[in-house]
Amino acid sequence: MMQTPENKKTDVSPFKGKTGLRRLINAFGYSLDGFKAAFEHEDAFRQEVFLALVLIPLAFYLGKNPIEQALMIASVLLVLIVELLNSAIEAAVDHTSTERNALAKRAKDIGSAAVFLALMIVVVVWGLMLLG
Repeated sequence: MMQTPENKKTDVSPFKGKTGLRRLINAFGYSLDGFKAAFEHEDAFRQEVFLALVLIPLAFYLGKNPIEQALMIASVLLVLIVELLNSAIEAAVDHTSTERNALAKRAKDIGSAAVFLALMIVVVVWGLMLLG
């Protein structure tokens, strides 16, 4: 259907429109592209993936019950999630401008602080599970 001024939706991106299974397939592909880009371009993400590859299997061995195992694994996955978001913020800021800017620095620093807090969650959760 051709959009006319009467039915044009101004609040919808022109890139939207896929629905159902096609949308899910596209979303999965975009997610894989995101993982690939983060792994190729972000040293911190690569380091955290390697850490996760060690800690997640270790959680199955060291967790005393499924709840502890789930908490230990979730804390590690949280770091990866926050790192992906931080990397996205950094890429968007750098796309906007590579010049020094106080707001750009603030955005990047806040993203970095979020990663730091996620790492502290890992330390606290694993510490409580292993020492508590």
